[in-house]
Amino acid sequence: MSRFDREWSEYRTGIAATLRPGPPLRHKIELAARRIEAQIQYLNGAISLLTQRDKALFQKVVDAYSKHDMKRASVYANELAELRKMANFMMNAELALERVALRLKTVTEVGNVAAVLAPVGRVLQSVRTGIAGVFPAAERELGEITTLLDEIMIEASQAVGMTPDFEAASEEAQKILNEAAIVAETRMKERFPELPALKAPEEGVAQPK
Repeated sequence: MSRFDREWSEYRTGIAATLRPGPPLRHKIELAARRIEAQIQYLNGAISLLTQRDKALFQKVVDAYSKHDMKRASVYANELAELRKMANFMMNAELALERVALRLKTVTEVGNVAAVLAPVGRVLQSVRTGIAGVFPAAERELGEITTLLDEIMIEASQAVGMTPDFEAASEEAQKILNEAAIVAETRMKERFPELPALKAPEEGVAQPK
């Protein structure tokens, strides 16, 4: 069994366990994936709450508009626009994390550890930066997960004598984020109805009910 295979699947014993305690790399990656999936569930719950709030605000916009109260309709519409910005951001983050979790599950052999983990780390850092100040607990958790994955990548690189291609990792990370943004845009259109045009109703024209 190669050194990497031992690092990948066997618990350390003796001096090795004293110098470098902790579970094998495979278990660490599985742990990271579970922690990321927990954050996905957290974001999904937050999105569901925003969706409910969106429906209530949307109805208020329509009601105010049908009563020709354009000032109130505009206030609600602005609030709705801000809520949807937050929902779009959350969907982007959720979808990016979903792709990260899926990629972690593809790490099964020596050749793909660095190739998978390097871009994954960049994606997590991007998501973490985006939620800074909005979701402090999630930001801290993603920071800890990123640190864990960095440690795994270092251990794996040392075991096989390979250095990750960070330039390629940045490109791959951007690709993951772009894919998430495209899907998020589609889901936003499916989940959140388009607002009515807020202009003064014309005489004789039927108004929304």
